[in-house]
Amino acid sequence: MVKRYRFWFIAAVLFQFVTGIIHTLSLFIPLRGDSDAENQMISLVTTYKLDLGAGFHPTFFNLFTALSSCMSFLLFFAALTNGYLLWKHTPTNVMRGIVSINLVIFGVLLIVVSYFTFLAPIIFVGIVVVNLLAAFITIPRGEISE
Repeated sequence: MVKRYRFWFIAAVLFQFVTGIIHTLSLFIPLRGDSDAENQMISLVTTYKLDLGAGFHPTFFNLFTALSSCMSFLLFFAALTNGYLLWKHTPTNVMRGIVSINLVIFGVLLIVVSYFTFLAPIIFVGIVVVNLLAAFITIPRGEISE
């Protein structure tokens, strides 16, 4: 079972989907400070509007939310695309390329989240990368089969 790439790729798809759900839920948690300084910072981040020209006046919180939602979209897009390819029994020679692309994208994402974020996203994206790496290692080479 663990020597078949489909097992590892299905695990990667499930972790992509679960990580997307958890990350999306985190977008709806209200900000709360523990001190006056934190409350002042939260107030500035959520209310101070930048004048970026052309009628564009976002707050830092608007920019942060837009950027943060992109990770959820990436995770859901990858999970749904990969799940669809598994469901359609795509040949292994094509899946090797798909797994490789996923490994590159999520490997770079792991580097970025390792540098800029905290432990939870690092662990979840790391689990996705480990499963993709296991799928890449166990996928047959040179065969055109399901």
